[in-house]
Amino acid sequence: MPPEGPRRRGAKGGPTITEIAAKIGVSAPSVSKVLNGRSDVAPATRLKIEKALQEHNYQRHASQTGTPSAPLVDLVFHELDSAWSIEIIRGVENAAGRHGLGVVLSDLGGQHSPQPRWMEEVLARRPLGVILVLSALTPEQRRQLDTRGIRYVVLDTDGEPPSDVPAVGSNNWYGGLSATRHLLSLGHRRIAIISGPEDVLCSRARVGGYRAAHAEAGVPVFADAIRWSDFSVAGGFEHGSALLTRADRPTAIFAGSDMQALGVLRAARELNIEVPGDLSVVGYDNLPLAAWVAPSLTTIHQPLNEMAETAVKMVLDMARGTDPRPRSVELATELVVRESSGPAPQES
Repeated sequence: MPPEGPRRRGAKGGPTITEIAAKIGVSAPSVSKVLNGRSDVAPATRLKIEKALQEHNYQRHASQTGTPSAPLVDLVFHELDSAWSIEIIRGVENAAGRHGLGVVLSDLGGQHSPQPRWMEEVLARRPLGVILVLSALTPEQRRQLDTRGIRYVVLDTDGEPPSDVPAVGSNNWYGGLSATRHLLSLGHRRIAIISGPEDVLCSRARVGGYRAAHAEAGVPVFADAIRWSDFSVAGGFEHGSALLTRADRPTAIFAGSDMQALGVLRAARELNIEVPGDLSVVGYDNLPLAAWVAPSLTTIHQPLNEMAETAVKMVLDMARGTDPRPRSVELATELVVRESSGPAPQES
């Protein structure tokens, strides 16, 4: 990609690189290096330049950002550790492939914001855009990407994103409502829920739908029935085992992911509890494996592929200068009934 000429003016008619350099007493090539993600700039100088770019709200014209010989999209995961992640990757790869884009994959190791090293690498390779899954950018990181004309979209956000950050998700509240309505309609009154981390927005939304279904039916929420965990098989097994060894064990468990539901099924099997005869289990996501486990899993279909493809489309639209409308997209969820849910057992 050719370096940016020092005389070019920012996207909003602001000062040129040369003018910014003169204001803060550095060379124009140094400003250009920082813009291009080069590492050969002293830390103190880099900080001074970044601050000046932010103060002047410098942004490149689309024509200045150029197009890489192999245009890229950066796909960034909070944690890359499950079949759920694979479905997101598949959706991004499908959409990117149709548009001749490469995909760079990053795993934040459980952190919710990228570290400085990641930002340096992104600025150096200058992708068309960044898609962040269950993670978010700090205000400083957003300004750095804005300055370089690198677009970003949040997918299945961990929290409420700022109103000006494009986001794609699904209706997690309705998913929780649908799953719980289904179990209530089967006569279950002791329904437990194992959700994801309490500090993650989709986890709280699913619990909100679970509570709303109970209120709608006039059924009190089962005592100590809400468990917060991660979305893993181990989390489902741990909390499933604890719930199923209670004297007043639940007759149904709604798991916040299909992976958690697998853990619940394992816990039930080890305790000789029949599914669905003694216990109904509902998962979330509708991963391909949900149809193949025994019993096959009743679950909430979350359109992961479509969410990923929508995020790629938003990045491409912004890279072409089109502001996405709406900026926040929420796709529908749907109950898929299979073998793991059935009528509540008769009380003896």
